[in-house]
Amino acid sequence: MPNNAFSRLLTASTSVLVVICGWWLVAFSLASCFEMVARKLFQYSLQGVDEIGGYTLAVTSAVGFSYTLISRGHTRIDFLVSRFPVKVRAILNCIAMVTLAATVLFAAFRGWNVLSETIEFQSTATTPLQTPMWIPQSMWYVGIVLFAVIALYLAANSVWLLVRGRVDELNRYYGPQTLLEEIESEAGDVLKEVAHAAQGAKA
Repeated sequence: MPNNAFSRLLTASTSVLVVICGWWLVAFSLASCFEMVARKLFQYSLQGVDEIGGYTLAVTSAVGFSYTLISRGHTRIDFLVSRFPVKVRAILNCIAMVTLAATVLFAAFRGWNVLSETIEFQSTATTPLQTPMWIPQSMWYVGIVLFAVIALYLAANSVWLLVRGRVDELNRYYGPQTLLEEIESEAGDVLKEVAHAAQGAKA
């Protein structure tokens, strides 16, 4: 992402939500383990763990979309794109960001329709918990809105870079990760020096 105050705000906000989701997943994992043991040994159930698991999947996925976009972790098929000239790659990367933003905007629009109908009709889950559906849907929608804001911001920035002719910067921010970047994102600083040395040997 561009190095400015708004980018840092989006990154910090997303990181906080990711940490919260991470701790929630830990707590949910413990609850699931307890549920399995209690059912097997004591014929006891907490009731609703599977239902909460569905909500957890939806919310953490929505937040994860934003984090993955910021960290350039979404899957990109670059077998052919990487062979194009720099300017062509910049145009394709810009188109990718714009189409992603348009898709997420549509998802946010449809998501609001779902949430507003849930609130209007005061829908509840047809489960033992009878969860008011606006609660998990609101948390899910926050993740979708965050994803839409980030995607729109990055799409606008990619268009601006393309218009200004700053194609190298555009490709660096919005192109697929290089092999070195993938290694660093997976292994952190542990193999950083090794990766640099390997790339230097190839050169």
